Amino acid sequence: MMLEMTTDEIDAFLSRQLVGRVGCHTDGLTYVVPVIYVWDEGLIHVYSVEGQKIRMMRDNPDVCFEVDEYGTGGGWMSVIIQGVYEELPGELAARTLRLLAARFADRSATGESQRPRAGERAPVAFQIRPNAITGRKVEATNLSVG
Repeated sequence: MMLEMTTDEIDAFLSRQLVGRVGCHTDGLTYVVPVIYVWDEGLIHVYSVEGQKIRMMRDNPDVCFEVDEYGTGGGWMSVIIQGVYEELPGELAARTLRLLAARFADRSATGESQRPRAGERAPVAFQIRPNAITGRKVEATNLSVG
């Protein structure tokens, strides 16, 4: 049976996940791409580089963000956020980078900085400010084979 997730379940789910998909649409083209993110203070925080998704979100800041998880036994969870893309300047961009670095500090084997090299695309920090959030889940069932 499909269930609605509570606000607390949605918050916990978004806080523990690492990858979400941002969907954007402009000039008749829809584009969905995975991004690494941090959920903090009710906002999705992303640090990326200039490219198609950034150009599209600058053109049309109305975006969709989706995160899902599938478990054994047929269980799954999915959260969808309808929101607004907001590019972050200066200290706000630096804060987003710190949030991501802190989240992945224990995952980095080398500890090297991921700053762009000469000739690479420029980094862009952004947040998605939710207008609406929905979460649904199906709890895993214990299937036994007799």
